[in-house]
Amino acid sequence: MQIDIYDLLYGKYKIDKPIRLIELFGGYGSQALALKYLGVKYESYKLCEWAIKSIQAYKDIHFTNDNTDYSKDYTKKEIIDYLFNLGISSNYNDPMKLDQIKRFKEDKLRNIYNNIKTTHNLVNIQQVHGKDFKIVDKDKYEYIMTYSFPCQDLSLAGKRAGMEKDSGTRSGMLWEVERILNECKNINSLPQILLMENVPQVHGTGNEESFNYWCNKLESLGYKNYWKDLVATDYGIPQTRNRTFMISILGEYKYSFPEPIPLKLKLKDMLENNVDEKYFISDKMIKYCMSSSSGGWDRSINFLKKLDDTNIAATLTTTNGYRA
Repeated sequence: MQIDIYDLLYGKYKIDKPIRLIELFGGYGSQALALKYLGVKYESYKLCEWAIKSIQAYKDIHFTNDNTDYSKDYTKKEIIDYLFNLGISSNYNDPMKLDQIKRFKEDKLRNIYNNIKTTHNLVNIQQVHGKDFKIVDKDKYEYIMTYSFPCQDLSLAGKRAGMEKDSGTRSGMLWEVERILNECKNINSLPQILLMENVPQVHGTGNEESFNYWCNKLESLGYKNYWKDLVATDYGIPQTRNRTFMISILGEYKYSFPEPIPLKLKLKDMLENNVDEKYFISDKMIKYCMSSSSGGWDRSINFLKKLDDTNIAATLTTTNGYRA
């Protein structure tokens, strides 16, 4: 019988308390969805997401039944000032200017306000602090913080501007997480578990130094890191989607990534038989997409034509860097 030395040095971490989930760069809440599908008891405790469309999606998915009008006691001007100070974004890249927000109709302004309140959203990660996450009663709750920061400047499909500290890139938003964790440490409120998911280039050429620094930083805060590149086809999904996952556990604990499972599904098993016509594009748009001026969408369209004969989907990209 072989004994793993890690079994002797470190115990396996076990979650036996209700989970309070904190999602940085939350999007529509894919991490929350994963817990939901697994049947895990959790609450969407805090969110950091500044994009209006993503905030709406998060509300629609995770707080479907909460239609409270949190805005009823505030004037239109008060709501405008509130949204501006929070730093909401309409393009995923920059906070909106005051005059842009003022152009919204009042019902839209109130809807955005209500969505933010409903989802417990702190909005712009650059403007929040450790104390805002209210990590308390850690003996009663398990705090899991996810931080799948933007990959645009890491991905092979992008410009690969990197994630160096003070670089000003979107992927450089990782260092806002460092600031927040430093602040959490100062008030003795570090989350017990951190979860990162990103493209493999996060530790690839040009980013090794930053990634190693980040791992060392987490260790200095008391976390033990485990990271690995995982491919979706190894876990039952017929798509060659390769991503880096890193689990960081506060304290000296052991973690093992799940073992691969046989791929039983084919791509056609994942497709819906009946699709609403609103999801179809016109013949005119197909013609444009297949043209050279579309920036490479022709490759994606040709790929989609062959779906019926394909068992595994590739990760679709265009020359503009967008990913399907």
